[in-house]
Amino acid sequence: MNDRRTTCCIAGGGPAGIMLGYLLARNGVPVIVLEKHKDFFRDFRGDTVHPSTLQVMHELGLLDELLHVHHQRVTSVSGNFGGVPLEMANLKHVNTRCRFVALMPQWDFLNFLASKAKRYPQFELKMEHEAIDLIRQGPRISGVVMRTPEGIKEIQADLVVGCDGRHSSIRRAAGFQVQETGVPIDVLWFRLSRSSDDPAHQVLGNVNYGRALILIDRGDYYQAGLIIPKGSFQQIQQQGLEGFHALITKIVPFLGDRTGELSSWDQVKLLTVQINHLPSWHRPGLLCIGDAAHAMSPAFGVGINLAIQDAVATANILSPALNYREVDDALLARVQQRREFPTRLTQMLQVFVHKGLETIFRNLGPMRPPLPLRIAVRVPGFQHLVGRVVGIGVRPEHVQLPATRLRRAPRPDLATKLAALCAGFAVAASVALIGFRRS
Repeated sequence: MNDRRTTCCIAGGGPAGIMLGYLLARNGVPVIVLEKHKDFFRDFRGDTVHPSTLQVMHELGLLDELLHVHHQRVTSVSGNFGGVPLEMANLKHVNTRCRFVALMPQWDFLNFLASKAKRYPQFELKMEHEAIDLIRQGPRISGVVMRTPEGIKEIQADLVVGCDGRHSSIRRAAGFQVQETGVPIDVLWFRLSRSSDDPAHQVLGNVNYGRALILIDRGDYYQAGLIIPKGSFQQIQQQGLEGFHALITKIVPFLGDRTGELSSWDQVKLLTVQINHLPSWHRPGLLCIGDAAHAMSPAFGVGINLAIQDAVATANILSPALNYREVDDALLARVQQRREFPTRLTQMLQVFVHKGLETIFRNLGPMRPPLPLRIAVRVPGFQHLVGRVVGIGVRPEHVQLPATRLRRAPRPDLATKLAALCAGFAVAASVALIGFRRS
């Protein structure tokens, strides 16, 4: 066992972990980030970088360089509902530097951010280092036990932050109790080639015949996501690849000439969708953020962006105290107080979307959008409001300068609550899939 010491040890090199490590190092806090894999390349990870995250990159002075990384830009989100195209959200009026969603592979985003963090001597990224347990001194967490290529080692830290995802080892080692929200869907991710003759597609995708197929344009191929009833993947497999090809073609006919590219079920990855949260995100010396504190559904593609917002709030609140190595439980509670409201609201809206998808699954015939949805998209300002909800969220975070005075996280004021209610109404209307009927 080789001991090391740092001020903050972050378990997990995803968006929350790398961003938090960058921000803490920028504020002069020694930090070590542990990532269990040898690189960031994992296919079918979320890759929607929303205006709220792009605004954070602007505030850090990194936006121009980031936008030189290959990406596609989405300024509006449309869906094809039973052959009827409808624009659901428009981002051209959001009050941010960038009025679009950048579709950028997550590994490219993480490599970019890690390269910038490494400019700070306080930042250290340890690849192939997996956090497997916690070190305790009485009731306080005082470090991490990790598995490395050289064997089991330890790091002593004034603060441990769990950013290791929805299957968090840190969360499990701490004995946190997770509250699950029932989710009726799973997603099958796969790739299909893209032709220059294909019609323009936006992220919302295609809904018909009791299924929803998301197509994310990656330039020369689509990252496709077929939304299915939870637990039905085995039944789909029993129908064979030919049946799977036929289902895809039925939903999106122009893909029929390339479904044969899927020659093995190994090319189809099952994403088991979860929505859950921790009633308490912290213990003395330990904090969980991102998916480790609240697993999100793929709905709205906000997972990366909420993780980034968590990291910004954590750095804003804790950096001054970490510089003096004086982080108490009250400060950790302040992080949860700041971030729990927007997180739980977003999960509530995702649950509503899932209820609509349950109705879709029961309508296996041709579909058409219901009258309320067709009316809603014609209401002036509807798409702009939905665009703000999706692109910015309820409570966006902003980067504070190093050594900014610590401030108490404000409670949601009346304006914020009204915005949340408007957001709920807008998203409810935009996902009025519940009213789908057979034509």
